[in-house]
Amino acid sequence: MPNIVRLIAAFVVLGGAVALMIFGFWGWGILAVLISILIVATFFYNENMLLAQWFLRKDDMPKAERYLNRITNYETQLIRPQHGYYQLLIGLIESRKAPMQSEKYFKKALALGMQMDHNIALAKLSLAGISMGKRNKREAQMYLTEAKKADKNKLLADQIKQMKDQLGMLDKQQQVRYR
Repeated sequence: MPNIVRLIAAFVVLGGAVALMIFGFWGWGILAVLISILIVATFFYNENMLLAQWFLRKDDMPKAERYLNRITNYETQLIRPQHGYYQLLIGLIESRKAPMQSEKYFKKALALGMQMDHNIALAKLSLAGISMGKRNKREAQMYLTEAKKADKNKLLADQIKQMKDQLGMLDKQQQVRYR
């Protein structure tokens, strides 16, 4: 459902709630106000995105992908700050299937912008892993340092440390090949 329709529906339900309260049906009026608040909340937080995030946390990729596929045109169905998060979720799902193909989604998510620093760090950490898979050490190192800067709450500190260790192993593997 497009966002403008959500807002119109929320104001119609809110108007109905006011009418119910005027006519003395306070219980139904309060319930209608709560429903209109829920509809306005779906304007800012798309229900398909919320469900996809839920199933990603549960590690149920097919269901998460199904809910993301319900968003047919993300530019009209989501508000602008959610565009980057949509691309990030698509990239996370795609990275399970074809890691090298998910690079474009992570780059687009960073280009569209995200508000939370740990999500930016997650996208940059994923790009560092893809760069390591391509044996591009300089780019992987750059993404790792950017991810470390973006991870202010140290939510991804262990993963960043593991990636740095793997990057060091990449040097040792290349030295063995050249001998």
